[in-house]
Amino acid sequence: MLSPFPPIADYGFLSDCEVTALVAPGSAIEWMCLPRLDCPSVFGALLDRDAGRFLFGPEDMTVPADRRYLPGTLVVETSWDCGEGWIIVRDCLLMGPWRHRHPETSSHTRPPTDYDAEHILLRTVRCVNGQVQLLIDCEPVFNYGAERGRWTRTDRDEYYQAEIKAPDGDLKLTLTSDIRLGLEGPSARARTLLHEGDLRYAALSWGSVPPPYGYEEAYQRQVWTAHHWQHWVARGNFPDHRWRGHLTRSALTLKGLTFAPTGAIAAAATTSLPETPGGERNWDYRYSWIRDATFALWGLFVLGYEWEANDYFAFLTEVIERDRGSMQIVYGIDGRCDLAEQELKNLHGYQGAQPVRIGNNAYAQQQNDVWGAVLESLYLHTRSRDRLDDRVWQMARHQVEHALERWREPDRGIWEVRGEPKHFTSSKMMCWVAADRGARLARIRDEPDLARRWQQAADEIHADICANALDERGVFCQHYETTALDASLLLMPIVQFLPPDDKRIRATVLAIADELTRDGLVLRYKVDDTDDGLKGEEGTFTICSFWLVSALASIGEHRRARDLCERVLSHASPLLLYAEEIDARSGRHLGNFPQAFTHLALINAVMHVIEHEQRVARLALEGSPGSPGVH
Repeated sequence: MLSPFPPIADYGFLSDCEVTALVAPGSAIEWMCLPRLDCPSVFGALLDRDAGRFLFGPEDMTVPADRRYLPGTLVVETSWDCGEGWIIVRDCLLMGPWRHRHPETSSHTRPPTDYDAEHILLRTVRCVNGQVQLLIDCEPVFNYGAERGRWTRTDRDEYYQAEIKAPDGDLKLTLTSDIRLGLEGPSARARTLLHEGDLRYAALSWGSVPPPYGYEEAYQRQVWTAHHWQHWVARGNFPDHRWRGHLTRSALTLKGLTFAPTGAIAAAATTSLPETPGGERNWDYRYSWIRDATFALWGLFVLGYEWEANDYFAFLTEVIERDRGSMQIVYGIDGRCDLAEQELKNLHGYQGAQPVRIGNNAYAQQQNDVWGAVLESLYLHTRSRDRLDDRVWQMARHQVEHALERWREPDRGIWEVRGEPKHFTSSKMMCWVAADRGARLARIRDEPDLARRWQQAADEIHADICANALDERGVFCQHYETTALDASLLLMPIVQFLPPDDKRIRATVLAIADELTRDGLVLRYKVDDTDDGLKGEEGTFTICSFWLVSALASIGEHRRARDLCERVLSHASPLLLYAEEIDARSGRHLGNFPQAFTHLALINAVMHVIEHEQRVARLALEGSPGSPGVH
């Protein structure tokens, strides 16, 4: 039976670094939350076909001829072959020059830049040839599909502008176009016949910046936005390689998932896209996970985006300083702590997957890897500087001490299981990271007694893991009471828990590669072997497949790493985006979309493979006849 929901991978991702939107292949905006990405949706057709959408496209067509991003941008271009004519639709969330004059009225806590979100969704169309009937149907449904408003005319123009308010009055949307709008209760609709050379636009605005009035102004602001993204990409350091496009798209996606006012990076743009088709593994990922920090900082630094790394680090240090030892694993993108979970009974869910959740109760779980994530982030940041200032040092001290107080306790682990707490190996390992990196920072601060004590603690944790987490084969297992495998242990060589040539590391990586995969892609664990408190199967976790690439490269299995990397990259969406999971048999994307952690792991994995290829090429060149270095 055909589903009315497009495949998750077929959505395009838009962002202005405050708001995100997903545009379906049929040219409807089907997910958009206002006035920021973690607020209630105004277009929620992604989770219920009756929860609001904004169509701007040809009549009676849902399958475009082609879709792409304008190179180096977050501007989606959709081309339509309509039989009698061709049209091209472009969608973006507008960026513009910095407009804030009074800091006290701004939500920005990071240093001002030269640009800012304009709080306008802009949609333009060009008729390339022939003639095409264009439709506009804008029907927002506020508060996650629960409340409808009513469009009214504005004072500015009789037909070309209308506004609608949320029932509580806190949010007003204005639709401006050069096509005459008809108002039918909660819907603003228009129809016009485009001929060759015709240009039209529609702009949905919700802030203080005036929308464009006329196509020419709309086009110029769209060009400004495209150039903004291209200039941002140009700041990066991308290798000249066939996978450069994947790296560029991942970097743009991470930037798009960044909440500019605070520097926080959201885990994904969506909530409740199912990890199991029709199942209950549906979570809200529009928040910022602390464990993402290490990969985010590494990825941003390696690609040359120090400003973004610094902004994210500033967000991280603010919550560390505020919460001291009572760190949560996840925070709101504004730094808030309370992310209490609730179910939305009025939404049917993507392809019927229920429940639909907002909030995430993982914020209240004990997850002992949080201190290791913090210390690794502080250590990475310090290595990028020429000093360790006192503020960062005091944070490090508090976090290490709390890790040492709690490392012996069971927890919910990296996968945030909702079963019973266990002595998860990866959590113990990250407590070791906290002590080990803390000792390194203490040596930088010339604190020998503290460095000695923390190093002794790190050695104790290390010995405990090696004594309790290994099976008879010498393979590290998920927790101390099982022989089950867990993909999080692919991080062992990456965080340098043991040297990559250690036989236990090699055995663990190869066991996961051979036994915890489905059609070559990596499961995070086998659900039958893990008490995660949930029902049903799940797809392969794409981040784990990329971790395996990095781990294989670290143990010298370079051909296998390259082949796996090539395979995982081949599963990218048509726009080079990734959801959280992939069904290995069908290639179908599952889970929230696009997923920051997946794109962070992609950067790490791809750079591992590229660096090895470049090293081999360099050595070959140095050893060739007549080349420098041959004696």
